Amino acid sequence: MQLVENWDLVLKKAWSLKFTAAAAIFGGLEVVVGQIQPAGIPNGIFAGVAMAVSIGAFAARLLAQQEIHDAPAK
Repeated sequence: MQLVENWDLVLKKAWSLKFTAAAAIFGGLEVVVGQIQPAGIPNGIFAGVAMAVSIGAFAARLLAQQEIHDAPAK
């Protein structure tokens, strides 16, 4: 396995990675909320948000992003 040539630019600009990080955060929040069970937050809400964000990550991975595509090669 090898990193892409402009991995640092991809890490900063790629929406698919931003969505994936957000999905991981919401997934973790679902675990925490399940443990402490605060009043007013229904079970599964963060899991549903994580699922929606994951779908966004999937879509973002398929779309060309101009700021990454037009960046000069190293």
